[in-house]
Amino acid sequence: MSLRDQYRKETGKSPMMYAQSIITDDYVKWLEEKVLEPQLLTWIEKMFKHAEEKQWYETYFLFDIHGTISLPDYRKGIKKIPSEPSRVIYYPYAKETLQLLSKTRPDIIKIIWSSSYPEELKTYIQVFKKDGINFKYTNENPEISETKGHFGFYDKKPYFNVLFEDKCGFMANNDWAHIYNYFVNTKYKPNRNWKSKYKEFYHKT
Repeated sequence: MSLRDQYRKETGKSPMMYAQSIITDDYVKWLEEKVLEPQLLTWIEKMFKHAEEKQWYETYFLFDIHGTISLPDYRKGIKKIPSEPSRVIYYPYAKETLQLLSKTRPDIIKIIWSSSYPEELKTYIQVFKKDGINFKYTNENPEISETKGHFGFYDKKPYFNVLFEDKCGFMANNDWAHIYNYFVNTKYKPNRNWKSKYKEFYHKT
């Protein structure tokens, strides 16, 4: 699909005016926004399309903490601020996005993916819960496993659909705002009657 066709599909407008000779200001603005969109957003849309085709209700999102949700601090121990016992220093729109997903998207299974020490993770989880952010698992996804016959061997590497990780190119200062706007405006919601992922038939013996 060309960018012009995609613009027509998303906005219902024509990108050109006056007998297809002049580009509209709205189309220029739309193109500028597209340039700034994170690649992860394209991947999220692809995963939702795939889930819709397969009629899978759940999708699994992994979230790193340092450099992705919170400003990085690689010293042992959660950041401390004199006026508060401890808290996460959120990137712009990270908190709002995670709160939105926690409140409105039960189909998205959120999983912490972090190398933080166990005692740090306990504190982070407490802070997230206090802020209205709920993660279902930490560094694991027991819902998809080799013992259940699902998709591969996940004894060490958990199954996931989307990874939020600064070391994979996620630019937290810019990208969270685009992710937030997408989930505020998207009309896609999976059908609650769809089933979870079923047994695959890719691995032939």
